Amino acid sequence: MVMQTVTKLLIQVIVSVIIVSPILWIVGRAIVGGRKARFSDALWIVALGTVINSFIGAYIHGILGFIVTLIVWLALIKHFFDTGWVIAIIIAVIAIIALGIVALILAFLGLAFMYGVGVMKGIL
Repeated sequence: MVMQTVTKLLIQVIVSVIIVSPILWIVGRAIVGGRKARFSDALWIVALGTVINSFIGAYIHGILGFIVTLIVWLALIKHFFDTGWVIAIIIAVIAIIALGIVALILAFLGLAFMYGVGVMKGIL
């Protein structure tokens, strides 16, 4: 049972990192510049955000869980991209929109639908 949960979490982290990190990095780089938004920072944001989101989701449900998760993601963006809260919110919103567009394109092509990927959970 525990091994199954760990395996699912690992798969979710890998998929999230592969799909969300490049989008987050591109958006962050466009807004705060390449010196503050490195690709390794985007990897850390997504990996930590996905793991923390899983733990939060196990204990805090509903709107409170969503708010706590949102604050955690924004705090990670703020910390790793060395920016303020407002810029972190702007980066997050643009990244979510871009991720939604990518998800729709992939779904249209019949490749995959991204429902359940860390950032998108609860948004779509």
